[in-house]
Amino acid sequence: MADYRHILLTVDFSDDSDQVIGKALDMARRNGARLSLIHVVEYTSSMYAGDIPLPEDLDLDRRLAEQAVDKLRQLAQDHGISEAKQLVEIGVPKREIVRVAEEIGADLIVIGSHGRHGLQLLLGSTANGVLHQAPCDVLAVRIGRQE
Repeated sequence: MADYRHILLTVDFSDDSDQVIGKALDMARRNGARLSLIHVVEYTSSMYAGDIPLPEDLDLDRRLAEQAVDKLRQLAQDHGISEAKQLVEIGVPKREIVRVAEEIGADLIVIGSHGRHGLQLLLGSTANGVLHQAPCDVLAVRIGRQE
């Protein structure tokens, strides 16, 4: 197993996040690695592409990012990792995770993945994109239902 020095933990605030956080904390402890947390607020314009006209002055992305900063701070505090670097980005999750991993020199990205059936559904689209584009190792932690 590689010795990791800087782990980037992706957080989506889902109910299953504890599994991913636990795995990242374990990896950080075993390797004596620094831990950075990232949450990516997906562009709202991509979610509402033309279906619902949104007022120009309604800056949902910024508001969601501000809320995410507070949630991330609380999550880190709840898990005893408040000293970890905490990042909230706005954009396409897989691209932002890869970009930040490169910028901070992470040598491992820990991300949650829903174990679905079929080759194309092996990983969620974000986890799959990160896996294929990451400049470092990626640990995809299977979350959700256990069979």
